[in-house]
Order: sequence, then C-alpha cells, then structure tokens
Amino acid sequence: MTKKYRLGVIGFAHMHVNTLIDCFAELPNVEWVACADTKPAVPSLSQDFGTRGTNLQRAVEFTGIPKTYEDYREMLAKEQFDIVIVCSENSRHSEIVVEIARTGAHIVVEKPMATTYRDALLMANAARHNNVSLAINWPSTWQPVNRRAQEMVADGAIGEVWKFKYANSFSLGPMEWGQNLTDTEKAAEWWHQRSVGGGAFFDYCSYGACLSRWFIGQSAVGAYGLTANFLSTYGDAEDNGLVMVRFPKAVAVLEGSWTTPHFGVASGPIVYGSKGTLVCDGSKGTISIYKGRHGEPEVYEDISLPEGRDNIAKEFIHHLKTDEPLHPTLDLPVNLDAMAILDAGLRSATSAQFELARDETWS
Repeated sequence: MTKKYRLGVIGFAHMHVNTLIDCFAELPNVEWVACADTKPAVPSLSQDFGTRGTNLQRAVEFTGIPKTYEDYREMLAKEQFDIVIVCSENSRHSEIVVEIARTGAHIVVEKPMATTYRDALLMANAARHNNVSLAINWPSTWQPVNRRAQEMVADGAIGEVWKFKYANSFSLGPMEWGQNLTDTEKAAEWWHQRSVGGGAFFDYCSYGACLSRWFIGQSAVGAYGLTANFLSTYGDAEDNGLVMVRFPKAVAVLEGSWTTPHFGVASGPIVYGSKGTLVCDGSKGTISIYKGRHGEPEVYEDISLPEGRDNIAKEFIHHLKTDEPLHPTLDLPVNLDAMAILDAGLRSATSAQFELARDETWS
C-alpha cells in the first residue's frame, strides 16, 4: 500500500510557495491538511498576484487546502503532518522550523536557509535532534545546466578551479513581474524591509553562495560584502548586493540586483579553472567550455534532470522513502556553509572589513 504524506504549509510571504505547492500537488500520494500564514510586521496593502494574501487564496481555492489557521502554532498543535512547507519571511525561518521539528514532521524551506548563521545552526540542530529531514529548496537546483556543469567541474573538465562568478539574470525586484503596485504598496511588502530579511542580498546573492560552495567544494574562509539601495528607496532593504568570497584555494564574486532590466551576458555560473573556463547559460540551456585564447568553445546542450527526481517534491519524497541523501544543494552541509558566506558578507557590508566565515564550532 502506497503511503500518503500529510502536508501543511506555513507562510505565504514568498511567491515561490505557489511553485512548491504545485510540485507536491501533482503527486498522487499527497494529502493536504492545513495551512497558516505568519503575521506580517507591516500589513500588506495590495492583493496583486505574488502578494501573501493572493498566495494564500490560491492555496485554498485552487489547490484545495481544506483548513486555514490564523496561528501556525495552533495548527501544529491540532493537526498531524508528515511534511510542512515553509515560505515565510526569511527572518522567521528559524523560529518556524524549530517549532515544526518538535512535532516530528519533515520540513522543506524555501531559500535562503535563514538570515544569520546562528539561526541556520538552530534549524540544523533542531532537525538533527528531532530526527527529521530538513531541505532548503533552491530553484537553481532544478536547472539542468547547473547540475551538469558541477559534474563537469568535479570531473576536472577545466582543471583546478580558482574563480567562480554568479549574477542573477534580469530583475527589477520581486514586485516587478507584471504587478502594478505603487511605491507605498511596495514599501508595505516584506521584500523591501530589512528587519524581516528582505532585499536583493538574501534574494539573489544567496544563490551564488550556495552554488559557489557546491562547485568549489570547500568551506569559505571569509568575505567582503557591499549593499546599496539605488532605486527602491521607499523601503530600507537594499536593491543591490555584492559578496567577494575567499575560499582556501579559490575566490568567488556573487552579485544580486533588483535594478537590472537586462544582464547583457550569461549570468552564470561562470567557473575559471587552470585549463579552461566554463560558462552556464540558463536561458539557452547550454554549457560552453573555452580552452584556449582562440577558437570556438565546446558547447553542451539537451541536458536533463534525473527522471523521477526533477523537482523538489519528487526529490524530497524519494529521500523519505529510500533514505538516500538529498541533493547536496538541498542538504544541510552545503546550506550551512552558504549561510556562513552570507553572514560574513552582510557583516562586512556594515563593518567595511573582511569578515571571517563562521563554522559549527562558533557560538
């Protein structure tokens, strides 16, 4: 008899909740139980698509999640779950994950893991102590070119890696994908509020932190960070971020921007090695490897993900059924190291100094 997984959702702040719900909803062995949003620090003033109220309404009316609670703690006390999806404001991930882990439910959290390394450690320790699985979902994990490129780098296709670059593709901010919000309405959205983990730094530099740690295969030594708010001054969260990361034998440059209508070149990852340069172009689905100053690159295309494990829902349930490890970018070791990079970069943006990346011995 096929096991049915009882699912819940906490937090509708992040519009990626819609994709996560859809991935699980298409599986035949999923039963939706209940959902709850978190209480925002500032009430939303818009019901345009992608805002928390619309995300919650979609879960109830389109997906058919049968119960809605005002308080997620009450929901966890009254309902039984096998898996809970978390898409709250970034700063609340730790608080929520600790509460879920105590119930024995497994957890999927939308990226980034947290907003501080301390909070990430609390999440990891809660999961380990309660023997539950905790996955951090990255949309970049489900881009086939990233997976294949990392395999090629690990196999020595460009020699010893010494530099990694990543920048998000075009973006004018999370509320600029066809919505029609005023500046006042945008300011009320958590994305533009630093205190709850909004801003381009956590939104986009976080991808580079995870990918650079995965490609380079080492924990970072430390980082320089920079943040700026150029075009989104109705909020106090930055709309641009930059992190320069020092690894033991490599460096990484990570860029996050909400002010870029077109990037102009492949956003990467771009990986430089002792024998060549590898360029990922996610928009074209290609990988190019350059091995000389002149001549055409080797181009790889028609790349796919593993059958039956091509989205977060399939991967996570496969992991629960088989006890096989999660993909490295979803699992704790890579994500703790990625969070250490972000933590150091953000501290550096304040101190204007090189900041060391912390590890699990730090308290």
